[in-house]
Amino acid sequence: MTSLLAVDTLTRRFGGLVAVNAVTLDLHRGEVHAVIGTNGAGKSTLINMLSGEIGASGGRITLDGQDITRRSQARRARGGVGRSYQRTTIFPEFSVHENCRLAAQAATPRPWAIWQSSKHCDASNATAREALESAGLAAVAERIAGTLSHGAKRQLEVAMCLATRPRVLLLDEPLAGMGAEETERMLTLLANLKAAHAILLVEHDMDAVFRIADRITVMVNGTVIATGDPASIRSNPEVRTAYLGEDH
Repeated sequence: MTSLLAVDTLTRRFGGLVAVNAVTLDLHRGEVHAVIGTNGAGKSTLINMLSGEIGASGGRITLDGQDITRRSQARRARGGVGRSYQRTTIFPEFSVHENCRLAAQAATPRPWAIWQSSKHCDASNATAREALESAGLAAVAERIAGTLSHGAKRQLEVAMCLATRPRVLLLDEPLAGMGAEETERMLTLLANLKAAHAILLVEHDMDAVFRIADRITVMVNGTVIATGDPASIRSNPEVRTAYLGEDH
């Protein structure tokens, strides 16, 4: 399977601290690749490096064969790398549709159209409707985003990401704070999205990870200690000792 996004010995140092240490992994379209590890393992730093928020101290990142290691976050987003954050990052005072329209508009700006209100941009509105449909939020498109449940707000973040038309989705703890019903909706959404995307999932909910992930990478102190399918990770003695616990 050809990698859509590939990471080769990616490293990030903060002074004497090595937060990400020579990490190598790849993401494939049609696959959810989960990255797990305890707090401080380097997972969020890794996502920040892949999205372009943090530069690399060493190593290489390629997107569809093109070296993007030194590209800005904006260029990576335009190239098809989308991400969500641990904390909810929506515009709570705007409608659900407006949140998605703004994301779509940011991905395809039209600075020359100074005579047209952005609210009436047919392309951005169509993209927003499509993203909300994909995320299961079409029925609440006109609601004020701040009035949504926590789980629906997390779905909206994914919809906003989809409105930028990404090929790669970097999702940082999308299930955080969710109840059982909300978790089920998000897992169904991820399962539906993976056919057209390469998904990297950072998550602490191990039951959810082992249900949804096709491959799992385990990090400890910035270093990858294992990568494989869920069955091989569950039975890996080093992983069980370092992270999952002997009784998992």
